[in-house]
Amino acid sequence: MRIDNNLEGEKTPSLSIPQAREISSARAPFKGNLTAFGFMAPTVLVVTLFFFLPVVMILFLSLTGLDMTNFGKLKWWLPANWDLANYLKIFTNKFFPKILGNTIIYTGLTLCLFNVGMGLVLALLTTNIDRRAGFFFRMIWLLPRITPVVVYIIMWKALAGPDPMGIINHYILVPLGLSDGELLINIYPWVFVILTNGFIGASFGMIIFTSAIESIPKDYTMASKVDGASTWQNIRYIVIPMIRWPLLFVTTYQTLSLLTSFEYILLLTEGGPRLYQTEVWALMAYHKALTSYFGNTQWGYGSAWAVILVIIGVVMAIVYLRIFRFRELVQEPRIETL
Repeated sequence: MRIDNNLEGEKTPSLSIPQAREISSARAPFKGNLTAFGFMAPTVLVVTLFFFLPVVMILFLSLTGLDMTNFGKLKWWLPANWDLANYLKIFTNKFFPKILGNTIIYTGLTLCLFNVGMGLVLALLTTNIDRRAGFFFRMIWLLPRITPVVVYIIMWKALAGPDPMGIINHYILVPLGLSDGELLINIYPWVFVILTNGFIGASFGMIIFTSAIESIPKDYTMASKVDGASTWQNIRYIVIPMIRWPLLFVTTYQTLSLLTSFEYILLLTEGGPRLYQTEVWALMAYHKALTSYFGNTQWGYGSAWAVILVIIGVVMAIVYLRIFRFRELVQEPRIETL
């Protein structure tokens, strides 16, 4: 029969107060990390399932010739069926320079003129007028963003339609003798592509920049005005340097967004009106992988276009981090390092 030591009168050794404190202090970081991991776990799971795994699958698919004709027959997951034929096909495509040029024009002009340029201008204007008027003005500029995509494009098609249905033609251009009443989207496709995307992107930049500008301490601007600085000097030497982080975020995020967005172009021009006239890289990947005039969806070939687009996005993000000196932005303030 087993006899417990406590019954025999033996006392178990007890921990001293300093030792107990050491054990509790050693467990504290583990408990803190466990709590943090618990909160992060759902997000990590969602990102892994719906981002990283699809990226890996697309990478493998891009190395195969999988399409609708050999679906169920081609074992695309086997390395024996992998090659670089799709990538070679992309770079030897005679429309490759045109699609690359369209992507650069679309991304560059929309980003500079609207997503960053007009967004910053709107933020500066609405923060230098009456607060209620500025709020109302920003609310109006948010309407394109909250409007459903299909409704938004239908509105633009109604504006640019032929006479007498088109509002711009019927009420402005035709009465002034500046147009024959033709469909304006067919005449100026890039103008409407950039405008439709730009008005939506400008609202995003406007909100971010407005928040950043209003967070700048008023003492700086008041001191600059006392020293005789003009409004332009105040913007150039105080506002712009102090919103470098929002500028980096908006520029990087909107560049990646423009590189991967194609739904507005798809609904407005579908890459036309002439052959590949407004076809951008993301729209080309969509057309090849998910739709085809001949009914032969080329999943492997379309995935190769998508993989190259991901690489371009990563390179652009690294370039922006270098230009905006990301390491300086994330450094601790000097007062805290003393």
